Amino acid sequence: MDKIAVFPGSFDPITKGHESIIKRALPLFDKIIVAIGVNAEKQHFFPIQKRMKWIQQVFQDEPKIVVDKYSGMTVDYCRKMNAGFILRGLRTSADFEFERSIGQINKKLYPEIETIFLLTTPELTALNSSIIRDIIRHGGDASPFVPESIDLFD
Repeated sequence: MDKIAVFPGSFDPITKGHESIIKRALPLFDKIIVAIGVNAEKQHFFPIQKRMKWIQQVFQDEPKIVVDKYSGMTVDYCRKMNAGFILRGLRTSADFEFERSIGQINKKLYPEIETIFLLTTPELTALNSSIIRDIIRHGGDASPFVPESIDLFD
């Protein structure tokens, strides 16, 4: 059976931190599904089609990466995709506490799932999508914080 991981998130936008986690996880899995969660109650900064396009651009030369979108619970999506793993990046101890709780609930809901945590590299610890959106809202240059292959204003 293939080792399939789902890396869920909003990726609004994808950051160099996301890119790093995915690249470092590639040797661990046969396939990684970068899954954009659709939440009708949440207002996103960038349209989902643009976010999907950016992720596809970043990983265009990596056949093990699939980009998809989903709604509902992540564990239900994992079950549908026959994924045995949820991939998560950890920046801080607060991230760990939050992600640990979710991982434990997911395990209860879907006993076959394992949550795999990768630590961010030190230089990317402070980076998150909210900060990038704030930079853009205020007319700043966010390009140093997103993968080189994407243009935030295309």
